[in-house]
Amino acid sequence: MNSYTIHTDIDKFVDSLSQGDRIKIGKTIEVLENKEYSLEMPYSKKIEKNLYELRIKGSKNIRIFYTFYKDNIYLLHIINKQSQKLAPKDIKTARNRLKALRSQ
Repeated sequence: MNSYTIHTDIDKFVDSLSQGDRIKIGKTIEVLENKEYSLEMPYSKKIEKNLYELRIKGSKNIRIFYTFYKDNIYLLHIINKQSQKLAPKDIKTARNRLKALRSQ
C-alpha cells in the first residue's frame, strides 16, 4: 500500500477530540498501514465486503470505517460508538462514500 486518504469529515471530528484520543487514533492508523489486510480484532473488524471498521479504545470508543482501493487505504467515516450495534445511518454513510470512491 502507498498511504491512506482521509475524508474531510474525519479531520474535523478528530480535531474536536482530546490530545490523548488523537494520539491513539494516529497510532492505530499506523498499525493499519503496517498490517493492512492482516489486521484483525481487537483493532479491526470486517463489516461487509470491502468495508471495515478500525476500532480505537480511549476515553471514547471510536470507530473509523475504511476500505482498500487502488493501493491505498481510504478512511471513509468516523463515529463515537455509544451502543453495542453500529447505527444503520453510519453504515449507510460509509457505503455511500465507498460507492462514490469507486465511481471516480
